[in-house]
Amino acid sequence: MKKIFIYSFFLLGLAFAIAGCKKNNYPGGTISAFIPMYDLRNLYKGADLTLTQDNMFGSNQISGVVISDHPGGNLPEGYLILQDKRRLNELRGIAIPIGAAAKDYVSGDSIHVHIVGGVLKRENGMLQIIGITPDKITKISSGNVIPPNRVPSSFILLDPDKYESTLVAIAKGTFDPLPSPADTYSGAKLINDGFADIPLVTLGAATFANSANLPVVGNFYGIVVNRSLPEGKLTPEIRMRKLSDAVVLSNNIEVAPAVISGWINDPQGTDANNEYIQFLATQDIDFATTPMSVVTSNNAGTAEPTGAPLNGWATGGVRTYKFNITTGTAKKGTYFYVGGTNQLINSTGSTNISTTANFVKTRNYGSSAGESFGNTTTNLLANSGNAYGIALFNGTTVTVTSVPVDVVWVSTGGALYQASPAAGFRVAANDFYDRINPLTLAEQPFFTQGLNTLNFIYAPTSDAGWFYKVSGVYNPDQGKWVKARSHFVFQLEKTSTVETIEGPTERIWYDRATNEEVRRDTVYATSLKKPKI
Repeated sequence: MKKIFIYSFFLLGLAFAIAGCKKNNYPGGTISAFIPMYDLRNLYKGADLTLTQDNMFGSNQISGVVISDHPGGNLPEGYLILQDKRRLNELRGIAIPIGAAAKDYVSGDSIHVHIVGGVLKRENGMLQIIGITPDKITKISSGNVIPPNRVPSSFILLDPDKYESTLVAIAKGTFDPLPSPADTYSGAKLINDGFADIPLVTLGAATFANSANLPVVGNFYGIVVNRSLPEGKLTPEIRMRKLSDAVVLSNNIEVAPAVISGWINDPQGTDANNEYIQFLATQDIDFATTPMSVVTSNNAGTAEPTGAPLNGWATGGVRTYKFNITTGTAKKGTYFYVGGTNQLINSTGSTNISTTANFVKTRNYGSSAGESFGNTTTNLLANSGNAYGIALFNGTTVTVTSVPVDVVWVSTGGALYQASPAAGFRVAANDFYDRINPLTLAEQPFFTQGLNTLNFIYAPTSDAGWFYKVSGVYNPDQGKWVKARSHFVFQLEKTSTVETIEGPTERIWYDRATNEEVRRDTVYATSLKKPKI
């Protein structure tokens, strides 16, 4: 396994001189009557706590917006659930059991609750304030808009206490396994949003429990409810409040026949004819019968034509370069490569991988123009700090309206998009990008438009042979990433082999000051989700 040496950085402490000051007659501030939910939850240390004005720092109430709705019958019965973000803009929630009166409040109600004398405790997995009677609650207003709070499921699983009793949006969720038309919401079903699997729980008594025609891809709005396992660990689940909390995004599955899994943009030595891109096949591919194409985008400051790419990926010139893949094969779950004809792992004098790596397309881009568009170039992918991109297309025809099946970007510098007239590089619907904003449903087909701003970062030094190893898990049955891609850059040596870029890699962290090893972990290459047995 190739070792990656990454140095940690010390956080330097700052010393503050505390100077004395003269006494004056300034009376000081007035303590708010309302304790933020963030501070309230932090009062709980594992044991029941009776709330007093003293232990709440002089406050005696909480305020928030109700997120519970009981007509749907899918929430813990008798619980009023509200949230606020009064402290540090950190959203937190709390549950208050008040019996039948909980049905008197609906999502969007703004309320004040006097909580002195109540007991903060965790019961049935949920942190709550018990002993609060309905007369302690005052409704201030109704119909308040609750902004969507998109939270990756992996965040909730990592810190269930933080998200407990808050309303979250699990965006671009798919059921695992995919539902049949007759399947209903009833029971506990796993949904995946590209980060992790999390249970979507629907009680048998819920009004929508027997609703069928579940979305293939959808947004699922719900309250995070925790359960306590015997060892005390909290296990979160998502509870929709009503059927409309499920928003259909698509009932079609778009499977990418291959995905981008790695690349080298700046090998150690000459770049011309030595850059290459690695792909993972998600199905058996015979490129003679199902041709594909790869387009690279170099947006260095001097790359022409300058300005926004009016023809998108088909802009040509020095901005985009095209490879047609019309021969060769790739088996499902294997890697294949597109790049320069040298087929060296790390430029001049390095290992020749022409017989060990599956190069389905090579072209001497230093002396030959791209196929259909693209000038000869010494760099397919920029080294300047401006953005560069890689796009994979079905077929060999790429025009201004063509949409890639997969795309990745490094950095965001350069002229990439203009709003009017709309022009830019179109994105694929993948783990990073959405052609339609999943929450607002507004169109955003281009990179850097709307929410399409995610990108990888440049390697730390130039001309050092850094390989971008992308680690993620793609599920071809669902046509989606069930674990979003992250990237790790590591330096190839001249003697590195193809196993270095296709197999697991050991990453070792060192302390910069002492040069002592801090920890080590393993980075795996992009893979396909194994089917359930």
